[in-house]
Amino acid sequence: MALNQAKWFAPSQATPKPVLKVYNSLTRQKDDFVPIYDNLVKWYNCGPTVYDSSHMGHARNYVTQDILRRIMEDYFGYDVHLVMNITDIDDKIIIRARHQYLIDGLKKENPLLNQELIDMSQGAWEKYFKSKILKSIPIEELEAQPSHTPAQWQYVQARVSDPSWLEGMLQRDEKFSMHVATLETSYSAIESARMTMNVGSSSETDAAILIENSKDPLAVVLDEKLKHTVSDPAIFRALASYWEDSFMADMARLRVKPPTTLTRVTDYVEEIVVFVEKVISNGFAYSGEDGNVWFDKTAFDGSTREGMNHMHEYAKLAPWSKGNKALLAEGEGALTSYSSKKSPEDFALWKSSKPGEPSWPSPWGQGRPGWHIECSVMATDILGEQMDIHSGGIDLLFPHHDNELAQSEAYHNNSQWVNYFLHTGHLHIAGLKMSKSLKNFITIDEMLQNWTPRQVRLSFVSQLWNNRLDWNESLQAEVKARETVIDNFFVQTRALVSEWDAAPTPQNGTWKHTKDERNLTAELYRSQHAFRAALCDSFNTPQALQVILDLISYTNVYLKRGRSSTNIDVVRHVAGWITKMLRMFGLGEGPPTEIGWGTAPASGEDVGADKEVVLMPYLRVLSTFRDDVRRRAMAKVSHSEFLELTDRLRDDGLVPLGVALDDQEDGKALVKLMPPSALIKAREEKKAALAAKAAQKAASKAAAEKQALAKLERGKLSPEEMFKPPNVLEGTYSEWDAKGLPTRDGEGEEMSKAQSKKLAKLWEEQAKRHEAWLEHLKKQESGAQEEA
Repeated sequence: MALNQAKWFAPSQATPKPVLKVYNSLTRQKDDFVPIYDNLVKWYNCGPTVYDSSHMGHARNYVTQDILRRIMEDYFGYDVHLVMNITDIDDKIIIRARHQYLIDGLKKENPLLNQELIDMSQGAWEKYFKSKILKSIPIEELEAQPSHTPAQWQYVQARVSDPSWLEGMLQRDEKFSMHVATLETSYSAIESARMTMNVGSSSETDAAILIENSKDPLAVVLDEKLKHTVSDPAIFRALASYWEDSFMADMARLRVKPPTTLTRVTDYVEEIVVFVEKVISNGFAYSGEDGNVWFDKTAFDGSTREGMNHMHEYAKLAPWSKGNKALLAEGEGALTSYSSKKSPEDFALWKSSKPGEPSWPSPWGQGRPGWHIECSVMATDILGEQMDIHSGGIDLLFPHHDNELAQSEAYHNNSQWVNYFLHTGHLHIAGLKMSKSLKNFITIDEMLQNWTPRQVRLSFVSQLWNNRLDWNESLQAEVKARETVIDNFFVQTRALVSEWDAAPTPQNGTWKHTKDERNLTAELYRSQHAFRAALCDSFNTPQALQVILDLISYTNVYLKRGRSSTNIDVVRHVAGWITKMLRMFGLGEGPPTEIGWGTAPASGEDVGADKEVVLMPYLRVLSTFRDDVRRRAMAKVSHSEFLELTDRLRDDGLVPLGVALDDQEDGKALVKLMPPSALIKAREEKKAALAAKAAQKAASKAAAEKQALAKLERGKLSPEEMFKPPNVLEGTYSEWDAKGLPTRDGEGEEMSKAQSKKLAKLWEEQAKRHEAWLEHLKKQESGAQEEA
């Protein structure tokens, strides 16, 4: 008899698995994410232009992109190949390197303060003032003022404090306030230098101080005269190399993973030339007699080629910005010449180098790459003719990224070079968009003086990656509050797990799996699904973080039942998943199996430290405590002194060692290991709060006493004298009764009943005050006699 296989029923999902969708700047909506090659994700991220300190805008972009990358790799399991470039040749780098070189030269030429240097600084100041400030003030307003420079400067200084006037200037030039600040600094330095020269007491640093405080105006003047003399390529390379190293160090401090592949423009100049030649041969670029090569926007936009299903389109990302002259000019840079340009919307692929600029050979003469072309060439070289993701800050949307798309699709002759464009939102400080050119930026080094790298990352996780982020004190308070909630949870659960693992006794926990344990496990399942749904919703990290915080809150309620009723394995499971998810965001460090944020080895830490070195601090605290207990026991002191000893052990002995004792309901303290700095900070904050409370109480008491004394001092004047000169003006009254109340006014007229009644009331009030004053004096005399 043949045996039949039992019927098997194919399972069906009770809860469908969420599908990853990402907000795509190309469609301005959330699209299903579908990589081109199986599990491989080809990703290009625009890197920095390295000419100054990295700042919070860099942190916003690169930490945020790192969070997204970690989600893709460590949560969704994609194989990400991330390419990032370093722009190490650009108009900003050239200008900054030239200016720095010329200013350094001026300092060497002027080791001591001299009149010629002061006159030069004054001339540069006046030229800067006229070119940067006067141009923004309406002509009719200027004509109404004296025409000489000092009077015009005084007028600007007076008007700049008027918010409405300043707003009008900023609308004409967004850098107006920055220019005023530059001029104020330079003006003060010049005046100070003049005074120093007049008294003849200059030091070796005076010249350097003047040059440093006037460097922006001086650099402009020097550059106009001497830029052609700056020809050594090493000058430009040195500046870029220095700030590249600084940027990479800052990214490491912020725990940003290095890219899979890092590229530099100066390593790709030959490839850029070949790329440009092909764009020209494809009919989408032209060269001019001046050696510049321009992308032909008119030839490209709306054109088709054999094998293409769609027409080429220019400004796919920001079609509303087509023809925006200000944005187009900003994308070209300050050193670009436009003599051979056919259309205002054409952009430079190759720039002819002028004296004072680095250059490389090309079919069009000595020159250098345009800004936009570099990313297209390097991304193509590493990732091929099409990529999954391209990312960068929202400020690069137009023209940079739109120009990248156009020239790359012109080169590859395809209609979609990038499938998903991810743009991180702006970072605003005090309500204003942060800008290095406006000098309203906070460097990463400055930021890390008040924020830890974890808090910075947590602040970005707490916000949508593509939304504007306002950097302010309320955000910091919110982030610190969330960090504290998670900190406390990790400290509590780690202590419980450690205690259970050391001694799994009924006092330290239970194996039981009751309704409460089942509910906590079900809450974990729900949280895991909600967490995935949030990340599938275009990396909604704030929602995902809230899921974690809600799970912590739920678990904390479970823990309140007491450790003897707590199933430690269930808690371990919950804490382990939370640890894993936070580590996935890049919020932790150290061994991944450890519950909590983890701890990276400190710089220079000896991981193989001698046991004596490790244990002795703890043994000394224990020995001191034992000695104090024995002395008090032999002296037969009261029980309260022993309690004071235990408090001193907890607060003074163990805190510097990173040990916290948390008293529990069963009378046994829960031992917690925490960073000593955190415990010391908490202890000092508690002491400071108590001291502040005592000081406030004392101040309130002193204020009350002062107020009472002031009230008493109002009674110094006898009521019999209050209506007589000099307590009233001479001639106010002419006659008084025995009590000192006026009976006739200054003209000799008898006081009216109403006046007399009003004055009598004032007299009675003063009599009471005077009586209180005399009583106060009597008490003071009595107290002084007792002290004597």
